Amino acid sequence: MVLRLTEEAVLQRVVITTEQIQDQILSLSREQQHYLIRVLRLQVGDRFLALNGEGKLWLATLMPTGAQASLANPEDTSALDPISAPAKPRITLAACLPKQGFDEVVRQVTELGIDQIVPIISDRTLLRPSPSKLQRWRRIAAEAAEQSERLIVPKIYDPIVWSKWLVYEPGSYRCFCVARYTAVPLLSICFSADRERIVVAIGPEGGWTTSEIRDATSVGYQPVTLGMGILRAVTASVAAISILQSGFEFASIEPQTNTKL
Repeated sequence: MVLRLTEEAVLQRVVITTEQIQDQILSLSREQQHYLIRVLRLQVGDRFLALNGEGKLWLATLMPTGAQASLANPEDTSALDPISAPAKPRITLAACLPKQGFDEVVRQVTELGIDQIVPIISDRTLLRPSPSKLQRWRRIAAEAAEQSERLIVPKIYDPIVWSKWLVYEPGSYRCFCVARYTAVPLLSICFSADRERIVVAIGPEGGWTTSEIRDATSVGYQPVTLGMGILRAVTASVAAISILQSGFEFASIEPQTNTKL
């Protein structure tokens, strides 16, 4: 069985865990049952796409109990995940936590195709999120992945202090956004040497401290700019990922020759 784009790509997606599957039968949580049956009004025999958030998906058919669905493995998933093609570098967003608005940051950068989100606690960070807040961000990421038809749900790390985060991802191209400093445009890195992994860091409300900038550059972080404007922290995160995703997509397009206007 081959899924056709015109028929199956519009099916609703639901993020599941592998623990919910036994012998090709999916046991739905109460929240998933409510969403599929009460919100989407699916009936017995209706189909949806179940995905594990790590790149694998199944064609699911709702069973008579409404609490379970039978699963089938699609033979062709290439048309079902527009976010993953063409391949782009894996992007990690390391964002200092704002006082409010991080819910929308998680939602929007997930829609834009981020791979990992790291909540950063900097010298000027006031928010100290509880475990329940972290779980909320992970739920938002799963919902946003479903709605934007992604196969991958971005991993959201536990919050970490900036100075401790600096030792991570040493093999990646690492940059941090600055304002009021001379720096290369973030967009320019999309047209330089091939990059497989990128970390882009966004500062807190009030900006990075001098010591934070010094510590970052000392371990190889490159300062970059999002432009001449001064953006709010939550806006800067979304703007940075938009620039990177658009830039890498544009850079991947092969030049057209002999094009008639």
